[in-house]
Amino acid sequence: MFSKKFDQDFVNKLLKQKEGKTLDFKQKITSKEKIAKTISGMANTEGGIILIGTSDKNVITGIDPEEERYMIESANEEFCLPRASLSIQEVKLNENDLLKEEKSVLIVEVRPTLGPLVYVQVKSGEPKAYQRVNDQTLAI
Repeated sequence: MFSKKFDQDFVNKLLKQKEGKTLDFKQKITSKEKIAKTISGMANTEGGIILIGTSDKNVITGIDPEEERYMIESANEEFCLPRASLSIQEVKLNENDLLKEEKSVLIVEVRPTLGPLVYVQVKSGEPKAYQRVNDQTLAI
C-alpha cells in the first residue's frame, strides 16, 4: 500500500499532500485516547499514515521520537480492542544543511484490519469503532 522506504524524500512527498482519509498530521500526541480513535479510524477504513512531528500547515516541528513512540504504542495497547497493526519508523530530517539541524518525525503506518473492527475503549461508556471520512475520524 505504501512505499517501504521511509526517508526524507518520502516525508517531503507526504508534506505536499493534504490530510485525508489515509493521511493525518500531528504535531505531537497529547492524548492516548484521541490518537487511539485515529488509529481505529484508519484501521477500520483503508489504513493510512500518521505523520507525527508536523503541524497541520505541513511544517516540520520535530519531536522526541521515544516519547511519541511510547504514546502511540501504549495508546494502541491500552485503548484499541483488538490492537491495530502498526509499523512505526523514525525519520531524521536535516532542515538546514549549514547548521546541521536535525529534527525527527515518526511515520506511523496503520494497516487496515483484516478481521473484526478495531474499537476504542473510551473512559466513559461502551467501546466505539471509528472510521475515516475525508480528514475526520468519526464514530461508526
